[in-house]
Amino acid sequence: MKQVTHFFFFFSLFLLFSTTLSVSQAPASSPKSSTKTPTAPSPKPLVPKLPESPDSTDSVPDDITRILVKAKTFSVLIRLLKSTEIMSSINSQLITAKTGGLTILAPDDSAFSSLKAGFLNSLDENKKIELLQFHILPQYVASSNFDSLSNPVQTVAGKDPTRLPLNVNALGNSVNISTGVVNASIVGIVYSDNKLAIYRLDKVLLPLDFFKTKAPALAPSLAASAKAPKAAKEISSSDDQDENDQDHGKSGTERLCGFLGTTLVSLVVVVTMM
Repeated sequence: MKQVTHFFFFFSLFLLFSTTLSVSQAPASSPKSSTKTPTAPSPKPLVPKLPESPDSTDSVPDDITRILVKAKTFSVLIRLLKSTEIMSSINSQLITAKTGGLTILAPDDSAFSSLKAGFLNSLDENKKIELLQFHILPQYVASSNFDSLSNPVQTVAGKDPTRLPLNVNALGNSVNISTGVVNASIVGIVYSDNKLAIYRLDKVLLPLDFFKTKAPALAPSLAASAKAPKAAKEISSSDDQDENDQDHGKSGTERLCGFLGTTLVSLVVVVTMM
């Protein structure tokens, strides 16, 4: 009986010793790292957001009219976009386009009011369409990416540096746009998501194509002098004809005189012989 008791006693000591040894040899768990991976700072926008700009969650990106109406100061632009039917074209493109997006450089009402009186009314339908297309970029440009654009910038109106130059210069917190006729600045964000961006302009972007000079018509005095060589030629021809007539008359007279002289000589000879 004592042997059994001793056996269980030593067996219990053995188990206790083994458990203690395994616990002491187990590696301590490493403490959780409290440091967080630093995130890259988001690029600073070059254009500030306007106080009256609608939130992207409150607006429908495929309804330009609603966005511009909510921003309030674009009544002239809205009227032009509707009358030329470009508004419906833009909305349709935003609905169907899956990539790329659009950027609209939107002049406000004060920008249009600074134009020469009667300028818009002097444009025909095609010129109005070209003017509006000149304010639309066929790509989405974030407010922090204007400095990545290559000049001249492509617009919906085209990319002809001799007719439709559009150059963007981003410095600090300002974005300036030059067309060769006017220098404008982007003064704020009207709307922006990952598909559509609308920026407010302080001036209307006038294409250089509208102001290319044509060759002036000739003045009356210059037009008369341009025809002078023909008149001089006609006078010269008349003089030559008169000279030919005179020469012809002169040669006839000389022939007559020669004939009379020969006749007189003959008569003299006959008289002498008699």
